[in-house]
Amino acid sequence: MAKSSASQRKTSGRVMHEFKHGELKSGKGGKGGKVRSRKQAIAIAMHESGTSKYDSSSEKKSSLAKSKRKESKGETYQQEKEGKSRVGARGKRESSRAMGGKNATRTTRRGKAASSGRRSRTSTTHKRKSSTASRKRKAS
Repeated sequence: MAKSSASQRKTSGRVMHEFKHGELKSGKGGKGGKVRSRKQAIAIAMHESGTSKYDSSSEKKSSLAKSKRKESKGETYQQEKEGKSRVGARGKRESSRAMGGKNATRTTRRGKAASSGRRSRTSTTHKRKSSTASRKRKAS
């Protein structure tokens, strides 16, 4: 059996987390009720992550893409219950800062590193653009 990718393992982990916390639901829109069977939870996890052997390759791609869209929008049951904007965020404040939000009260270490890295990159590109523009003016 082929090894699943990191994103597939992350999606499978998220689905199993939902099952453990009683947040995983079956059926379209969760109308089938809560999943109580571990085997069913594993089947849902494999389907959502695109690792199920019962799906065709195109179905695997589309189901993984759909799961990633849900995760990026914050529409998974885990994110809705825990109030997070993305999978893997520790808390609402931290995730909003990491996503570039301005409403965070305190910056985390990761947020500081991201913002300082962004600042230095933008200033160097601005300097580079201005120096090339001045060279063009001198040449003409």
